[in-house]
Amino acid sequence: MDPLPPSPPQSSFIPLSQLPSPPQNPNPNIQSDSIPNWDQNPNLTHYIDISVPKKRRRGRSQRNPSSFHSPHTLNAITSSSSSSTVAAPVSFSSIRNAPPLSTPVHDFSDEIIVINKEAKTEAMIALTAGFPADSLSEEEIETGVIPIIGGIEQVNYTLIRNHIIAKWRENVSVWVTKNMFIDYIPQHYHTLLDSAYNYLVSHGYINFGVASSIKEKVPTEPSKAGVIIIGAGLAGLAAARQLMRFGFKVTVLEGRKRAGGRVYTKKMEVGSRVGAAAELGGSVLTGTLGNPLGIVARQLGDSLHKVRDKCPLYSVDGKPVNPDMDVKVESAFNRLLDKASRLRQLMGEVSVDVSLGAALETFRQVYKDAVNDEEMKLFNWHLANLEYANAGLLSHLSLAFWDQDDPYDMGGDHCFLPGGNGKLVQALSENVPILYEKTVNTIRYGSDGVQVIAGSQVFEGDMALCTVPLGVLKKGSIKFIPELPQRKLDGIKRLGFGLLNKVAMLFPHVFWEMDLDTFGHLSDDPSRRGEFFLFYSYATVAGGPLLIALVAGEAAHKFESMPPTDAVTKVLHILKGIYEPKGISVPDPIQTVCTRWGSDPFCFGSYSNVAVGASGDDYDILAESVGDGRLFFAGEATNRRYPATMHGAFLSGLREAANMSHHANIRSMNVKVEKTPSNAHSCASALADLFREPDIEFGSFSVIFAKKNADPKSPAILRVTFGEPKKKYHEVAKQDQQQHSNKLLFQQLQSHFNQQQQLHVYTLLSRQQVLDLREVRGGDEMRLNYLCEKLGVKLVGRKGLGLNADSVIASIKAERGNRKPVSTSMSLKPGLGVSKLKAGIMKRKIIRKAKVVKKSNGSIPRASMNVGSNCSIKEEYFDTQYPL
Repeated sequence: MDPLPPSPPQSSFIPLSQLPSPPQNPNPNIQSDSIPNWDQNPNLTHYIDISVPKKRRRGRSQRNPSSFHSPHTLNAITSSSSSSTVAAPVSFSSIRNAPPLSTPVHDFSDEIIVINKEAKTEAMIALTAGFPADSLSEEEIETGVIPIIGGIEQVNYTLIRNHIIAKWRENVSVWVTKNMFIDYIPQHYHTLLDSAYNYLVSHGYINFGVASSIKEKVPTEPSKAGVIIIGAGLAGLAAARQLMRFGFKVTVLEGRKRAGGRVYTKKMEVGSRVGAAAELGGSVLTGTLGNPLGIVARQLGDSLHKVRDKCPLYSVDGKPVNPDMDVKVESAFNRLLDKASRLRQLMGEVSVDVSLGAALETFRQVYKDAVNDEEMKLFNWHLANLEYANAGLLSHLSLAFWDQDDPYDMGGDHCFLPGGNGKLVQALSENVPILYEKTVNTIRYGSDGVQVIAGSQVFEGDMALCTVPLGVLKKGSIKFIPELPQRKLDGIKRLGFGLLNKVAMLFPHVFWEMDLDTFGHLSDDPSRRGEFFLFYSYATVAGGPLLIALVAGEAAHKFESMPPTDAVTKVLHILKGIYEPKGISVPDPIQTVCTRWGSDPFCFGSYSNVAVGASGDDYDILAESVGDGRLFFAGEATNRRYPATMHGAFLSGLREAANMSHHANIRSMNVKVEKTPSNAHSCASALADLFREPDIEFGSFSVIFAKKNADPKSPAILRVTFGEPKKKYHEVAKQDQQQHSNKLLFQQLQSHFNQQQQLHVYTLLSRQQVLDLREVRGGDEMRLNYLCEKLGVKLVGRKGLGLNADSVIASIKAERGNRKPVSTSMSLKPGLGVSKLKAGIMKRKIIRKAKVVKKSNGSIPRASMNVGSNCSIKEEYFDTQYPL
């Protein structure tokens, strides 16, 4: 049972120069699965100096994690909408020159509020909710949570925000109210409290799920306009519950006879009773730190079963794989992934059109890492595991962006939910108005609302949310009137999606080892390397002796036409080859189920991936609303941070519920909603094209000039790229930094972005200011100091440049005339190394695992400078049951 909330903590203030290190022991009231072990990070001295455990994905990963460095990420856990994070530093000049309070009882301009003196612990918890630990997310900046970006007000806002999130995590079954904080947060900070609390509630970061206290908040009678949601998967259910709580009248249309979408727990029966719960769709909670589905499970009172590390591999003949050879090939496989990462750095933009499979095979042949037949079979097993991790063929995956989501990996254990994920679906669909067997074929949208046509029925609403899978959008099963923008159609076409099939078998008793949850089997046919390559044991969580065999890659597509009897026969042959030589008899299964996800008309495949020619930006494009804020999109394929995951789908639903509510509120105030983002995206696209060939570059700074003449007053656009490794500064730079009175605050307010996260921020300067900036010595931090203190400028996101920069961008574009733009933002510039690569390029994939690697003790901090913005077939179509 969750503990009761502790008594209100005391708040106080401290001068900037005396910002203390919080206690080393985390708050004992915080659930143990909410934060990592602080003992593994002994170097943490400030509440923002935080890292999260190494990324761990489903699939068997390397045994020697020291063979490469896996960067840690601040924004690794859950996020509701933004694809990047903007961190805003304190504007030092504005702090010093701030006017005194009208009633100067006490000067708070140089003081930071301390709540419960647990800032470090609470910052980490906020991190697991998808926020930068010490600054604002881009979403917060765009929402306008504080009037001025930068300064002590921002610092105190983040502390209050982090504290509210931590309070929610203490007991996720209790509705967190604003009154819980009023008594101990000073009155002059209640405006920040209001802003932080309202933002967190409206965007679904707190007070979500299925707890009784949350269900009680749903109005008896809706007071707002009608909303139609297409699809009752996790995205649709998450959005529906939020919108209902916001007061909207919600109707969910689902083509199947059941809710859950690609999450499907099949009840396998023995006679008149249920023998086991088999996960035929999404099965593993990939990470529990901040996982919203883990929070829903806690609300239901369910404990999670950690997928254990042990994962033995068996050769074609059923004999265990030689341990030494296993280690050798696995290490070689990891080295090839490292080489592929370095290759794409050297290739630059060319790597966009190269597949990961081609790169790995080329390196394998050159380096001859797998030389004999047995080693080659083992190597192919790892390839199959990689295809499972990406739900796609390696020959189709982009070398440049296949692992673009790695920086946002959700930390924590990989877990099964005892009884199946259907329990989550059942709880989330409770009291949600779902109309089943309503296959949508047409969606009309316009400035006056939407019409959704399912068969002969027409449903009308103020807005609609489309949560259908990427495969359905690719297939064109739904007609959009008017047609979707070409930008979105192109994104749908570029993104890839794969296939993962399963054979679930319920046996009369357990004959396999009970001390493992997974084991693997090798194939002697490279084209069938993914055929029954990995087995999941669900005996401890399914309620019966259940085994599930996975089919990935090319084998998953061939499996679509394989007779179920042949599939079961092959699986039994593998199992008998492994266990009968040990003297263990393998019985015939009582019941089997084979999936056919590729033939399922409601998904046409498994999950999305970044195919050759695509990038992470395509996920954002799929997430864009159309029709003047009338038609919205959610689902795992709209979530660039967490694609191909259950929690990614769920979070996308929360994200769109907030977006829909926002647009509805604007319309209710008779304020024109800015049309989807034709102008904004056009400007951003032009800006990106221009900066592919900047006029000058120095450090992380690049510049484009409006005019080619030498007029020192002519305008220029400066771009700063963050995401470079922390450099060792020269002694001169260190001495220079000591001259700044705000050095400590400057250091403490730096966002430690993951090594692979790339962020661009901009400002307008004159040519002379740019040339002066270039001459500043001491590296990028000193240049940023110069911008803030000497020039008094603010760096903003691309949306923050606003109308002031439009004419400058247009003139630069016109002057450059027909200069051919580079096709991708990945091109390397001399002297930049790899710092300008697309986010995620340097990060190697740690494959979805059956064998879980222990948490890494090390971290690679990022010295990113915080910058701010002044912008204020029916039900069983895919199941073939085969009783034996």
